Amino acid sequence: MDLKSIPTQILTLGVATIKSPIRRKNQTPDEKRFVSDSSRVLIDVNLATLERMIEEKMTIPSFEIGGPRSQIYFDPSKVKCALVTCGGLCPGLNDIIRAIVLELYFGYGTKNVLGIRYGLQGFIPKYGHELMELTPLSVGHILEMGGTILGSSRGPQSIEEIVDSLMRMNIGILFMIGGDGTLKAASKIADVILERNLKISVVGIPKTIDNDIYMVSRSFGFDTAVEVATQALVGAHNEAAGYPNGIGLIKLMGRHSGFIAATAALAQQVVNFVLIPEVDIDLEGPNGFLTSLEKRLQEREHAVVLVAEGAGQNFFLNYNQETDPSGNLRLNDIGLFLKDAITSYFDKKQIPISLKYIDPSYIIRSLPANANDHAFCSFLGRDAVHAAMAGKTKMLVGNINGHFVHVPLEATAGKRKQVDPQGKLWLNVLDATGQGSLVNSIHAHQS
Repeated sequence: MDLKSIPTQILTLGVATIKSPIRRKNQTPDEKRFVSDSSRVLIDVNLATLERMIEEKMTIPSFEIGGPRSQIYFDPSKVKCALVTCGGLCPGLNDIIRAIVLELYFGYGTKNVLGIRYGLQGFIPKYGHELMELTPLSVGHILEMGGTILGSSRGPQSIEEIVDSLMRMNIGILFMIGGDGTLKAASKIADVILERNLKISVVGIPKTIDNDIYMVSRSFGFDTAVEVATQALVGAHNEAAGYPNGIGLIKLMGRHSGFIAATAALAQQVVNFVLIPEVDIDLEGPNGFLTSLEKRLQEREHAVVLVAEGAGQNFFLNYNQETDPSGNLRLNDIGLFLKDAITSYFDKKQIPISLKYIDPSYIIRSLPANANDHAFCSFLGRDAVHAAMAGKTKMLVGNINGHFVHVPLEATAGKRKQVDPQGKLWLNVLDATGQGSLVNSIHAHQS
């Protein structure tokens, strides 16, 4: 990580001159309730790195801590807010919506809150999607609902038309909940707003079940995904252990990053092989995956294989060719590919196997959040409101080093967090599974 190149300055629409209404409800001293922009969290807390930067007289990069400010920019009684959810479903979307609405209503007394239906399409007149009025009553019981009450969509829309729509609706604050593509769109929307000299705050809440947002330690929905995934692992292990030469093959989310697969494997240590996008494997050969799987069956008579959806894409002829409406690469189905490859391999050797294939991905994506994600989403949603009311813009609220912070959108744009093949997470996976390197060359080829 090049610390010198990370932007940390948060843009604001203007001077915050309005006293926060939160102080009137506050029962503790103001100085303990409010957060100053000078309160910051170091991006890199490694002592050796800090000592080197001090010796070289470098500025140590840090992010603003999230939370309520004593002075705010918007008049809570007059500002109009909008929320939009974009991209794929993820546990916790409704939690974020609920937290934002309740904080606006009860924290600031802001009653004008609109939900934009079906993602960015909701801004474009030709689609004809109606708006949804969001109130404490309408969001009061949505925590136990999966998906998003606002709906979603994929694909780009005209940034100019979106800003035109914001102006027509007289929106002062826009909350955008989505993944990498949504955050890129949020940055472009904020740029056009600034070019037009409009006073509209754009605040992002990063959503990715894969936990791959750059500069963010943890994204909402990840904890739920790991918890539910472990249930699939238990089922796969029971199926595999119940038959001679039983194989349980599970495919989980993880287009470019294997955090869910790696973490689930450690949470429920019944997995023998974990395949992730960050670490290449050979399919055949003396040290390849299929040979290693055969050895495992010879030794223990069953095996559990866990694969992230983005792993092994180099096995396909049309690797990295097509994209979906959101601009994401269309992945080939590595789960079905491995299912066929394993079956064919053992058929040729006339070794009978019992293979069970499990893909719980879409079930996991559409489930309600678990208790940990409920709480996590509450922090994210409420801190997003605090930042927006203070007039901050072109930023997201994220968690880093145990703190909720303000991150400039440009700090995450076009970058992705991935599992470090030499890091503690993956090394612990190797220890837990015992799979070792699955490549035939002396030097493992890692991406």
